[in-house]
Amino acid sequence: MNHSILRRYFGIVSNYLSPFLDSPSARAKRGVNLNDPDNVKDGIANQTWCNKRKINAIDAYSCLLTFQGKTWDPPKYRFTTNLPFIPKESELDDLIAGCGPKTSTLLLLLKETGIRVGEVHHLKWTDIDFETKTVRISPEKGSNPRIAKVSDKLLNMLSVIRTHNLVRDQNRIFSHDVNTMRDVFLKQRKNLARKLQNPRLNQIHFHTFRHWKATTLYHKTKDLLYVQRFLGHRSISNTMKYIQLEESIFKENVDEYICKAAKTIQEASDYIEQGYTYVCDVEDAKLFRKPK
Repeated sequence: MNHSILRRYFGIVSNYLSPFLDSPSARAKRGVNLNDPDNVKDGIANQTWCNKRKINAIDAYSCLLTFQGKTWDPPKYRFTTNLPFIPKESELDDLIAGCGPKTSTLLLLLKETGIRVGEVHHLKWTDIDFETKTVRISPEKGSNPRIAKVSDKLLNMLSVIRTHNLVRDQNRIFSHDVNTMRDVFLKQRKNLARKLQNPRLNQIHFHTFRHWKATTLYHKTKDLLYVQRFLGHRSISNTMKYIQLEESIFKENVDEYICKAAKTIQEASDYIEQGYTYVCDVEDAKLFRKPK
C-alpha cells in the first residue's frame, strides 16, 4: 500500500475513531476493542452521535480493517440531509463589523472567497499576493486547488494583522488551532446577537459564509460549472443544492431589475463592470439589467 493511501487511512481513523483511541481508562469505560469488529459495532451504536457521524466512523473503521487485511459486516444507518441556513448579507456584514480585528478579517475572507475554515487555518503569508490581489487556496476534503480575487479592503485588513501578528508560527496568518478560532468567534457572535437583538446571527457558522457565497454567486451567474470551479468541488453533485437554495431565496425578486441604457462603448463597459447584463438594442441604445 503506497504512502498516500496510508496517510489517508490514518487521517480518517484519527478524525472519526478518536473517541475509541484515547486513554486506556476511557476505552475501558466505553468497553470498545478495535480488534473486535462486533465490539466496535456495539460501541458505535451506543454513542450519542448523529447518524452521519456514525456512518463516518463506520467508513473509518472499514478503512482500518482494509489496511489490516480484514473485513467485517458493517451496520447501516440512514440520515436526512437538510438545506443549510442562508442569512441576509447585512447579517454577515453585522458580524464582520462587530467582531474583533482578526476575527473580522477571517470572516471577510470567508465571505469573499467561499473558503473552508480548514483551508483558512493552513494559509500562509506566501499564499497572499498583494500585487495581484489574490489568495492561493490549498484544498481539503479532496477538492481542487484554486485562486480567488479579494478586495482592497480585505488586503488592508490583512496588512494590519500582519503588522501585529502574535501567532507562534510567523509564516501562518491565523491560529493553528481551528477550535480556538471557532471559540473566539462563537463568543463574539453571541454578544452581537444579544446587542443587535437578532437571534438569527447565532445560526451563522464559518461554513455558512461558504453556502451564502455559493448561493449568491449562482444567482448572479446562473452558471453551475463556474460555481463548482469557484468552490473547488470535484463533483458537480455537491454544487447542485445551490440551485434549490437560490430558487427559494431569490424567487420573490426574480422579476425585479435595475435597467440602464448605454449609448457609448464607455457606458456599456461601465455597466458590464458593475454586473449588468446586456438584454437588447432599442433605437440607438443598448439596454442592460441586473437584479435588485
